[in-house]
Amino acid sequence: MPASASETLAAEALAGARPRTFWLDPQGGGQDAPDPRAPLSGETRTDLAVVGGGFSGLWSALLAKERDPDRDVVLLEARTVGWAGSGRNGGFCASSLTHGHDNGAERWPEEIAELERLGHANLDAIQETVRRYGIDAEFHRSGELLVATEPWQAEEFGASARTMRAMGYDVRSLSAAETRAMVDSPTYVGGLYDRDGVALVHPAKLAWGLREVCLRLGVRIFEHTPVRGLRSTSGGMRLETSGGAVTARRVAWGTGAFPGPLRRLRHFLAPVYDYALMTEPLTDEQVAAIGWHEPHGTSDQGNQFHYYRMTSDNRILWGGYDVVYHYGGKVRPEFDQRGETFQRLARHFLATFPQLEGVRFTHTWGGVIDTCSRFCPFFGTAFGGKLAYAAGYTGLGVGATRFGAQVMLDLLAGEETERTRLRMVREKPVPFPPEPLRFAGIELTKRAIAAADRNGGRRNLWLRTLDRMGMGFDS
Repeated sequence: MPASASETLAAEALAGARPRTFWLDPQGGGQDAPDPRAPLSGETRTDLAVVGGGFSGLWSALLAKERDPDRDVVLLEARTVGWAGSGRNGGFCASSLTHGHDNGAERWPEEIAELERLGHANLDAIQETVRRYGIDAEFHRSGELLVATEPWQAEEFGASARTMRAMGYDVRSLSAAETRAMVDSPTYVGGLYDRDGVALVHPAKLAWGLREVCLRLGVRIFEHTPVRGLRSTSGGMRLETSGGAVTARRVAWGTGAFPGPLRRLRHFLAPVYDYALMTEPLTDEQVAAIGWHEPHGTSDQGNQFHYYRMTSDNRILWGGYDVVYHYGGKVRPEFDQRGETFQRLARHFLATFPQLEGVRFTHTWGGVIDTCSRFCPFFGTAFGGKLAYAAGYTGLGVGATRFGAQVMLDLLAGEETERTRLRMVREKPVPFPPEPLRFAGIELTKRAIAAADRNGGRRNLWLRTLDRMGMGFDS
């Protein structure tokens, strides 16, 4: 199809789309958010202060109460629970703690089997929590289909499947025909199907469900309560907020891409923007045309990759590919919409599924994620062990944040556990350089991985150097 024709079809598909996150848009098919809790006014004391009302903070508060129901827990959220990355992601709840098996095996080969075991146990525990507390999050243990659209992308599928099966997991490599039998796209040349390692969820409903459970367990939640400052005191930590202060014996810091006054995180995090589209509900005929009858998640194997999935009402969420970093790590509301990226995503969607020509997109949105140089979370303590933090999930935090919450609670308790003994937990990622080197390095890396995708996956000298340094950049 000529470029001008594909651009026209993409523009037509995007016409009338709402610039809102689908999950958070009750007028466009999403859900109504719960009424916000009152902000903190005045001063209070607590055993544990949790900062951040996304998945990281919610899991920290919930697990803290499960470990000790008598512990007083306060959760502080700058806006409303689930408004940021936890409420606007694609809803892939993965077992991997390392942003995929290959990334973990390359960095921690001696403990990758243990990381995989802990990751699957973590996903099992999320499933059990959803069941036990009756959280309506549309949780479905669907698995994930990784597709290759170029022969070089499929070359390692067989070896990856054998490695994972040796660890006891239900993973198999697929031919082009077998892949297209699961989802039919003329672009597919092979696939890798992990039947048990990913669940699909409605991310906003999961966040709101965890919020409700926390409240039931006695967690005191204060929304619209940003933490402006923190300092050590003789008995713990003092957190200054816009309307008061909290004195806490211990603090769990789970603010994702918004490090706030915890400045040490800024060296390790690069806030990058990711974008997504949502289609209108497909008709039965359209679903049949692409043969997507099982609700598994899907992503492709490119360095610049797309992720996509079906929703409970037969919409397709389509996101990824572009990754955008603004000089100085700027984070602004106007960056959540980017027409150039939406046009590109729409073109790629129609090239992947030409059977769906004429389908319209109802929503366009984007948001910032907390990227670090190793692509998966890192952990640590500050203020003499009174504060613990977890950050750097790089877009794969829906499931891994529960593990991160466990690590933070272990660290705050001063306990040596199977989690805190991990080298992955004890080590930090390579920090990003200061500006302007950070911006230049990220831009150079983006161009290099795009070139690798065009050249059979071959990594140039710049990418090989980053590999040796333990750094990288991916969408």
